[in-house]
Amino acid sequence: MDEKLYLPTSIFLSALILAGTIFIVGSGISTQMSDLKTGLAVIGTNAGNDTGNTGNTGNTAPTGNTAPQPTPTVNMQELADNDPVDGSANAPVTIIEFSDYQCPYCGRFYTDTLLQIRSEYVDTGKAKIIYRDFPLSFHPNAQKAAEAAECSGKQGKYWEMHDKLFQNQTTLEVANLKQYAADIGLNTEQFNSCLDSGETAAEIQADFNDGSAAGVSGTPSFFINGQMIVGAQPYSSFKAAIDAALAESA
Repeated sequence: MDEKLYLPTSIFLSALILAGTIFIVGSGISTQMSDLKTGLAVIGTNAGNDTGNTGNTGNTAPTGNTAPQPTPTVNMQELADNDPVDGSANAPVTIIEFSDYQCPYCGRFYTDTLLQIRSEYVDTGKAKIIYRDFPLSFHPNAQKAAEAAECSGKQGKYWEMHDKLFQNQTTLEVANLKQYAADIGLNTEQFNSCLDSGETAAEIQADFNDGSAAGVSGTPSFFINGQMIVGAQPYSSFKAAIDAALAESA
């Protein structure tokens, strides 16, 4: 073959091979970056509450690009059942909370938001809070903790135990629960019998069933005069919903 023809042809073929390699590698990187972007978007939306399907994940408030989900229609009187009430029975706003004592987001709500709601709305007679149990299966101590609160309620100290449990979320084994009963001044013999027998387990299951029927799938979830709020949202979100409910009831 003529050397004058061979040299340019070899250069041309090498260039084609190099261009093809760059195209394939570039396409792979583009696909990986797209997958990474999608994964990050999913993670970004899964924060704020515990769900029974995936563990410690949940939902944040809807962003501008996300269509808000419709609020389930609920009968607040039926949903309240006969569960413990914090506040005046005649308060114009009812807040029903479905929660799990071992849920970290529920603990965040207790620490960051509940105390403010109590101070501004519950203590002033504007709102009442009704706590209903929604223990998630992947929290091994949540069920017994819920039973402990119910057993304490039988001696008139539900909310004292409620607060004690959220203040000690990392130590909720049965032995701890019995110590907390003594700490808040319960008759420990009665409490221990109630807790060990599972006497209040059916009540907790009823709470869970009612929550599921109302659209609850994770904790914490709230209904404020019918409006549903999901997750450990900031105090400002609850304040806006409570103020709106107060305006409607005026």
